[in-house]
Parts: sequence; structure tokens; C-alpha cells
Amino acid sequence: MYVCLCKGVTDTQIRDAVIDGADSLADVRRDLGVASNCGCCAKCARQVIKQTKQEIACLDDACQVA
Repeated sequence: MYVCLCKGVTDTQIRDAVIDGADSLADVRRDLGVASNCGCCAKCARQVIKQTKQEIACLDDACQVA
């Protein structure tokens, strides 16, 4: 799904950026240009970032348990 229409950035691209080390909206803005034009996508982008970080943490926890 497109998160940032101005820059044509999808949720998958944001997830990939977080997996590659982006930790905040500022990082994703720097890497992908998200929320750098009209800013309407900032809230959704933050949600994708937060969700992805939670998923990564769950995977890390599952690996430590196994």
C-alpha cells in the first residue's frame, strides 16, 4: 500500500528501511523522502515503523527462546 503519495513510497519500502536500520521517522525521511513534502503521511509512516520494530523485537525474542 502506498503510504506517501507525494514520493511514491510504500509500506514495504518503509518496512525494508527499518529492517536495514532506520529507527525513526527522521531516518525514513532521510532514506526515502517520506513526509518531506506535504507531511500527510507522517502518522501512517510512524505506525508502519512502530509495527515493524515490534515485529523485529518479537522475532528476536523468539530466537532467544529457541
